[in-house]
Amino acid sequence: MIPFWVIWGLLVVQRLAELALARRNTARLLAGGAIEHGARHYPLFVVLHTAWLATLILAGDPALPVHPAWIAAFLVLQAGRVWVIASLGRYWTTRIIVVPGAPMVRRGPYRFMRHPNYVVVIAEFLVISLMANLAWVAIVFSLLNAALLAWRIRIEEGANASRVSD
Repeated sequence: MIPFWVIWGLLVVQRLAELALARRNTARLLAGGAIEHGARHYPLFVVLHTAWLATLILAGDPALPVHPAWIAAFLVLQAGRVWVIASLGRYWTTRIIVVPGAPMVRRGPYRFMRHPNYVVVIAEFLVISLMANLAWVAIVFSLLNAALLAWRIRIEEGANASRVSD
């Protein structure tokens, strides 16, 4: 069986790669006239996700063998994450960036729901925390994430109110 620290390490590498992609896409969008909304809340997401990752490895047993069912769930979530990022393409960022006049993306998982990325993140907080046998981490960080997401979705919906579907 795979020890938890391997999954955790993959997750950290993935998040760092995503931040690099998001930074590149954000810079390109802003240079093209896009507008950022809700920048004030963004650092709180960075703190939350960093604290979650740190808590997972510090509070848990990094050598804990991960059950294959948790690995399967993790892989399904990663496929969902890739689908979201690929569907948004150059518009994918970790911030709320709106290109005036650009249509809303309605392909991939966006055909079925408005915020599939948030669904993936919510599930990751649960699955990965439970994978580490840290139910309290799943509960605490899921509640904190839910509060931040409620704030973010309100901002995002307002920023996108005048956009149309593509």
